[in-house]
Amino acid sequence: MLFKSKPIYSSISKLNLDFKSFLNPKFTFQIKPISSLKVIWRKDQKLDRAIENDKRYKLCARVVKEVLNEPGQAIPLRYLEKRRERLRLNVKVKTFINNNPGLFETYYDRIRPKSDLVPFLRPSNRLRNFLEEEKRIYNENEEFIVSKLCKLLMMSRYKVISVDKLAHVKREFGFPNDFLVNLVPKYSNYFRLTGCPVEGQSFLELVEWNPEFAKSVIERRAEEESRLTGIRVRPNFDYKLPAGFFLRKEMREWVRDWLELDYISPYEDVSHLDQASQEMEKRMVGVLHELLSLSLLKRVPVSILGKFTEDYRFSNAFSSVFTRHSGIFYLSLKGGIKTAVLREAYKDDQLIEKDPLLEVKDKFVELLEEGWKERAALVRLRNEEVKKDMELMAIRNKDLDEESCDEEL
Repeated sequence: MLFKSKPIYSSISKLNLDFKSFLNPKFTFQIKPISSLKVIWRKDQKLDRAIENDKRYKLCARVVKEVLNEPGQAIPLRYLEKRRERLRLNVKVKTFINNNPGLFETYYDRIRPKSDLVPFLRPSNRLRNFLEEEKRIYNENEEFIVSKLCKLLMMSRYKVISVDKLAHVKREFGFPNDFLVNLVPKYSNYFRLTGCPVEGQSFLELVEWNPEFAKSVIERRAEEESRLTGIRVRPNFDYKLPAGFFLRKEMREWVRDWLELDYISPYEDVSHLDQASQEMEKRMVGVLHELLSLSLLKRVPVSILGKFTEDYRFSNAFSSVFTRHSGIFYLSLKGGIKTAVLREAYKDDQLIEKDPLLEVKDKFVELLEEGWKERAALVRLRNEEVKKDMELMAIRNKDLDEESCDEEL
């Protein structure tokens, strides 16, 4: 079987790279220090739009989560009103409920036995039906979820991660709310909980290493291309600069040389590598690429990735890789939040391939859209009634005016 590099050259043709020097047997890499390389950040409107499109859905999901986490899954409306700032809800709760019908039911109850009746919120029947659908989707994709969780642990330095960190990122990777309680004990062959939960020092440890899980998206892609072409394809990043984006000559040369370095799997032991080396930079980019590939939306806020700096041996300035490697990542500043986006996962503002667990989001969006359509129909009906009333009033006023004129005559 022949060997060839992964066909990345067409995707970086804009860089005007010259590979003739590789024919020279005396050729050696002379890559400049990473710290001396700077790339100007440029806005990508299409990828920003992808984030903006999910804004309303995420707001609704936050409010629903807040209610579901309450005892009995019910909360006084005025309590929820006090949490508006934390929920980043810029309208009153009553307005939010009216704008998103179908999520909650309003009923009256007492906060204390002898207190006055006040409005409460609880999940609607539609929302409860969605929650049942959510359970079904999680059950059908249980093995997939287990593989994701194993991969997160397998990439980590000591194959163990804090439970608090994993709980914090469960939404980003599509883990169910109760994965630590129900899923982890069920797969004791893979996971073990250690530490002291009472003191908040709990950790999830990897018990068994599965070689099938230890293949990155990039490695699997190279294997598939090798199978289809009969030529061994070398794993490497899909480097593609957006339209209108250019790099200075110094940076183009650095990217060329950096891409020619051997790909380092995020699942490979790199304890022998110097943290400041080019190889470690390549490995760090590989880990970030794999993390974004495992995420639901192929994008994750930088602040969340930063929580895993020690676990994955990221440098303190790891966030600079998102602008330095602009052909692989995009750093969005939409909504005042730095979000790392995997470029290859998107075509314009749409995901190319959807994570199976995104069916949960799709079902929730269907629920929201059903309510929005009902509200739009109700508003349209009210407007038509107002229009009819005004037409009737106009006719009555005209009749009164005519009667008044007749009386004067």
